[in-house]
Amino acid sequence: MNQVILIGAFIKFFIFGDVPNEDANASTLYQKRRQRTLAHKSSLFALEQRQRSLRRKRSSVLRNPPPLTTATILSKTYYNVNSHQPESLDWFNVLVAQTIAQFRSDAQHDDAILRSLNNVLNGPQIPDFLDEIEITEISLGEDFPIFSNCRVIPVEEDGIGGGAGAAMGEGGRLQARMDVDLSDFITLAVETKLILNYPKPRVAILPVALSVSVVRFSGTLSISFIPSSPPTPSPTTLAFSFLDDYRLDLSIRSLVGSRSRLQDVPKIAQLVEQRLHSWFDERCVEPRFQQIVMPSLWPRKKNTRGGDDEDVGHDRRESRAETSEDGGGGRGGEGERVRTEGMRRRAGGGEGGGFSMPGTMPDIGIA
Repeated sequence: MNQVILIGAFIKFFIFGDVPNEDANASTLYQKRRQRTLAHKSSLFALEQRQRSLRRKRSSVLRNPPPLTTATILSKTYYNVNSHQPESLDWFNVLVAQTIAQFRSDAQHDDAILRSLNNVLNGPQIPDFLDEIEITEISLGEDFPIFSNCRVIPVEEDGIGGGAGAAMGEGGRLQARMDVDLSDFITLAVETKLILNYPKPRVAILPVALSVSVVRFSGTLSISFIPSSPPTPSPTTLAFSFLDDYRLDLSIRSLVGSRSRLQDVPKIAQLVEQRLHSWFDERCVEPRFQQIVMPSLWPRKKNTRGGDDEDVGHDRRESRAETSEDGGGGRGGEGERVRTEGMRRRAGGGEGGGFSMPGTMPDIGIA
């Protein structure tokens, strides 16, 4: 009797449950993200005050420059945050498109992305009620993201700025913000089985097919440099994150059952969408961000590529290889020819009967 009640409740609330409107769902998710962002900003205020009290020991050799603030940087680079027009970033779009196109081309020739996804989906964290997950379709899309409306604004140390008219304090940093828009069809389709292990193992098995597609993504990307902080110096890093006003539209298709199949179950779509939003929020939506260590930009010989030096070095290596293969005979034969020619010129006066002075121009002899 209890099993019948559980099955009936599952069918009523899970299979035939209503899914909220897309606009209402997006608004609810935005409100949650915004509250988390504001709570993070208030919690970092005390930590920021303690960090500002620490001072790094200055060098006694290098001349101390005047205090550098965001206002000084903007003034010396002739950038006015209140009147400067946003940039279109057409050149950046071309570079990003070339990178993505190369990634898609490489994915067609090897199964690296397929192996990586299989390792992630069938890792040790897979629950007991799921069978092995099989990937049936991967589509990396055909279009490219478009970056536009790039502007530079001053922000506080927590990375949250107040817009173009915000005050430029000494402890803040500069941040580039740009709009991102992608309209494509990036798809991942999988098949698996739901296993019921109660009251005994594998008492029932339910096949499930799921296809998730990213239809459109729009948001604001923020990029900034984070310098090393005292008292323990660390390398300069590049930090990027998305503001909490982004929107991610998904297309989720599902197929449940083996004989009498249920297609596009609403609750499955809702659960998958919430999970994907949570995964994205926990990694690169403010106040969280991705941090990349910047390499050293100091010119070094070992990093030099191109130019004539490589060709000259290659020719020299080939010449040494040929000489070693001949056993030194080529070099000895050339020296013998030069010595014989010199003796002949001194004895017979050369081919033309004249004597050639060292350093004279060709075809000019002294009789």
